[in-house]
Amino acid sequence: MRLFISRPLPDTVIDRARAGFDVTLRTDTTSMSQDEMVTSLRDFDLVLPTLGDFYSADVFTVAGDIRAKLLANFGVGYNHIDVDAARAHGVAVSNTPGAVTDATADTAMTLILMTARRAGEGERMVRAGRWEGWHPTQMLGLHVTGKTVGIIGMGRIGEAIAARCHHGFGMDVVFFNRSPKSPPFPAQQMDSIQDVARACDILVIAVPGGVDTRHLIGAGTFAAMQPHAFLINIARGEIVDEAALIAALDAEQIAGAGLDVYEFEPKVPDALIAREDVTLLPHLGTATLEVRTAMGMLALDNLEAFAAGKPLVSPV
Repeated sequence: MRLFISRPLPDTVIDRARAGFDVTLRTDTTSMSQDEMVTSLRDFDLVLPTLGDFYSADVFTVAGDIRAKLLANFGVGYNHIDVDAARAHGVAVSNTPGAVTDATADTAMTLILMTARRAGEGERMVRAGRWEGWHPTQMLGLHVTGKTVGIIGMGRIGEAIAARCHHGFGMDVVFFNRSPKSPPFPAQQMDSIQDVARACDILVIAVPGGVDTRHLIGAGTFAAMQPHAFLINIARGEIVDEAALIAALDAEQIAGAGLDVYEFEPKVPDALIAREDVTLLPHLGTATLEVRTAMGMLALDNLEAFAAGKPLVSPV
């Protein structure tokens, strides 16, 4: 079967793919154009896309006579794929949950510590030659140990972040989740996002992206947060209303933010870049060789299962 892979992947993943399929590998690291996506649907049996490859309803409509039968997404998030449109055109969709959980939770902890302890600001000071030596009131940040973390979305990743905060830093955990959850550690589920925002020192976003969660975090959430609190987003950029976030930072409604994702990624607003109280990472959530390899292998598990006429391992 002909397989189209939209971006370079770890060598071991590509080697396995080539052993089982007739592979065409796109070597460009940027998102596919609409024409490229249309061609992938018309000319290949299987497609392995990833974040930024926007398979919208229009792409399926323009493609017309679609040959592809599976989009094996490289990533747990699949809000860049119109799953309903795919199904309507006879195209199944899979993703790679589980493989990304620990790495994404680790990135959340990186952002929590960097932002609360002003690590990015401090490094910039040292690199610029502006550090004049230690003194007792220099760059005082928020002491994370013993504080309260609020988790929005207590799925696999949210729970992994909360566990790190509780067991590693003695933090109290409060959370909002659409359905009842009982994590295996002390945690209080609250009735609304605003309730969590009011109660916590650090608010972490861990819900899936998509139409249902676009701008889920906006002006109302920032107004509820405490002035010393921080926002951390390792989920999807469009979940947070960036204009409202910038306004909240300007008004000193919150103390800062740590972001790995952005509403109009890869564009990052100049107003955020200019701020010292915001930590900015280039979507590093799953960026380790081990994790990216595991993601690719799970995508191939789905592809091979489909080719063998078996159920998908992780269908959407």
